[in-house]
Amino acid sequence: MMTFEIASMIELASFAGAGLCIGLGAIGAALGEGYTAGLANEALSSRPEKSGEIIKNMLVGQAVAESAAIFALVIAILLIFLESPSESVLRASALFGAGLCMGFGAIGSGIGAGYPGGEACLGIARQPSVTARLTTNMLIGSAVCQTPAIFSMVVALMLMFMDFGSLPVSPTWAAFLGAGLSTGLAAIGSGLGGGFAAGASCSGIARNPGTFSQVTTTMLIGQAVAQTPAIFGLLISFVLMFKAFPAYSGLSVPMALLGAGICMGFGGIGPGIGNGLTAQSAVKWVARNADAAGDLTRTMLVGQAVSQSTAIYAMVISLVLIFVV
Repeated sequence: MMTFEIASMIELASFAGAGLCIGLGAIGAALGEGYTAGLANEALSSRPEKSGEIIKNMLVGQAVAESAAIFALVIAILLIFLESPSESVLRASALFGAGLCMGFGAIGSGIGAGYPGGEACLGIARQPSVTARLTTNMLIGSAVCQTPAIFSMVVALMLMFMDFGSLPVSPTWAAFLGAGLSTGLAAIGSGLGGGFAAGASCSGIARNPGTFSQVTTTMLIGQAVAQTPAIFGLLISFVLMFKAFPAYSGLSVPMALLGAGICMGFGGIGPGIGNGLTAQSAVKWVARNADAAGDLTRTMLVGQAVSQSTAIYAMVISLVLIFVV
């Protein structure tokens, strides 16, 4: 009887996790693709003779934004059809956590990847002669935006396929849920922030094609810093997944571990977006005044470091909840 109940719980977690995974994951990609298509229409209205290049660029940009939803689709299909190697409450918790991780983790990357796609379309209308450079910059910026979604997919796959061995059910069930939420939620901010910087880069190159190198460099530095909250979320997820917690019959320790994941997840959203806004401004002004690129980059990094402090606060509290409480 107990085996049947656990098997039913695993099915419930798998199916619910799959639904949340693709349901949440589809949000970002659809919004990002819509943004790209909207600016493509604006570009076509001013340069209808360039419809071929604009539409081609739009479709390429939309395809990159779609990849976040494809990651979520793959995880959802695995959750539905994967044969569970063990009958354990931990398996149910891990599968549900995997769905949450990939679902939330795809939102920011999908939206973020839409910004460079749309701005590149507008740029082609303004400066048709630099279409190739705009497409290259768009692809580089969009690819970086997908990094948080890849982090989420990695954590989701680990939760789905890891060997539980003799781990105690409590508090490990809460650690697995926390691991999924930590990376999934933190990825939202980093995906969006990276998109802000990439969109400004495409716009800047269209305004001043001669600044391609400086603009792209500033974009990549800004995007790298904007990814750090997602990296913090990934770190907390790894600790929650791989630290061996002793068995505990109460609720305080499980809630501390779940709280650690929630803390780092939500705590990473704002800094990721804030860092992206700082990078967006720096890239914009480097394109307008390339001679000040060094000063602008230094100011960007200082500003991002201050914004990053709130993610560090969240990580510290998460570690306290894991190792002290």
